[in-house]
Amino acid sequence: MSLYERIVNREEKISLVGLGYVGMPIAVAFAKKVDVIGFDVSKKKIDSYKNGLDPTKEVGNEVIKKTTVEFTSDEARLREAKFHIVAVPTPVKNDHTPDLTPVESASRTLGRNLTKGSIVVFESTVYPGVTEEICVPILEKESGLKSGVDFKVGYSPERINPGDKVHRLETIVKVVSGMDEETLDTVAKVYELVVEAGVYKAESIKVAEAAKVIENSQRDINIAFMNELSIIFNKMGIDTKAVLEAAGTKWNFLKFTPGLVGGHCIGVDPYYLTYRAEQMGYHSQIILSGRKINDDMGKYVAESTLKQMIKANKQINGAKVAIFGVTFKENCPDVRNTKVVDVIRELEEYGIEVKVVDPVADKEDLWREYRINPYRVEEIKEVDAVIFAVPHDDFKSICLEDIKKMFRTTGYFNIEAMKETAVTSEFVEEDDKNNYVLIDIRGLFDRQDAETAGISYWRL
Repeated sequence: MSLYERIVNREEKISLVGLGYVGMPIAVAFAKKVDVIGFDVSKKKIDSYKNGLDPTKEVGNEVIKKTTVEFTSDEARLREAKFHIVAVPTPVKNDHTPDLTPVESASRTLGRNLTKGSIVVFESTVYPGVTEEICVPILEKESGLKSGVDFKVGYSPERINPGDKVHRLETIVKVVSGMDEETLDTVAKVYELVVEAGVYKAESIKVAEAAKVIENSQRDINIAFMNELSIIFNKMGIDTKAVLEAAGTKWNFLKFTPGLVGGHCIGVDPYYLTYRAEQMGYHSQIILSGRKINDDMGKYVAESTLKQMIKANKQINGAKVAIFGVTFKENCPDVRNTKVVDVIRELEEYGIEVKVVDPVADKEDLWREYRINPYRVEEIKEVDAVIFAVPHDDFKSICLEDIKKMFRTTGYFNIEAMKETAVTSEFVEEDDKNNYVLIDIRGLFDRQDAETAGISYWRL
């Protein structure tokens, strides 16, 4: 009987190593069909899952309460499984070089508990060659087993889109690969148990690794182009969103939009590819140029905010600015590598007090990573500018009149005092209009509505 058949008959188990935004949904999906062990080194995370709580908000608390996944932080439990899926993060260091520490550590942990006849599939995004040249030797060293003889390896890049309730594991075609035809066949059959959209068999592990790393590199380059267009059009006094809507009427126009590019995928993966290219003697031109544009957008947004405040006669040093949304994308609690923090730090350099509002963000991670404590919407008062950085669904109920109530009532000048003098009412009303500065990075509000409401409005 094959390994696949033994898994289906619940004679063997699948293990998930790493239960974050990627690993946990995979574990839950497989648990509907087979026996699954969910392992993570974080006992705190495991305790949350055991208590029916989903800190990632990817599947929800009710699903976690009902799942049959055996959550554990005891690595010895991995010995009970024969099919292992490694889904740990692969970040970059401060110098933008790959940080393979998590995947190396996971390989060591798994290697210590690997048994003969096992298949190990890596899902972490890496540059071509990492699985076979770095992970396999670690597995062999820790287990004392021989790859290709005592155990097999494969690679199937994760394509889960955090916060996306439409494009899920089950609905996205899964790229799979294996070190040989037999392994490829088994890996494909196992994933077909849960992936309704089907699988695509890559011709080699390196091809699958390369396919994943270019997916996000392509998006990064296209968004960088949009960001550059936004910078150009803002200088011209042209609304970028209006331009894109007009251009988008052509059938083959690629509908990307400008924005802050952070997170653990698009803002990271291109550096894995360019790092490997450098090792091979080639210096990237297009990819790194796109990365530079996107990495600098936080500073650009902050500087644009300052310009709008100065135009509105705001005093910069000592001003208060509210930022709505700090996660790296909408409707997702993940704050890793969020570029909204770049905006915050730049504003703080000018002596501005920044108040962050984000009901979605993981508060513990936000404090641990950036020393930021979020405010509630009702606590935002007497500010000089408002920035909507992330278009969470939670913010869609906020209207323009609600925003105007968050501002200082007198702005830079004392309007009430001016009314008591010879200042004309027309001047007072104009100054009152200039009092409201709204920076709408992703275009959550309508420009004309904002300007009609007397708001100084700016967006990418």
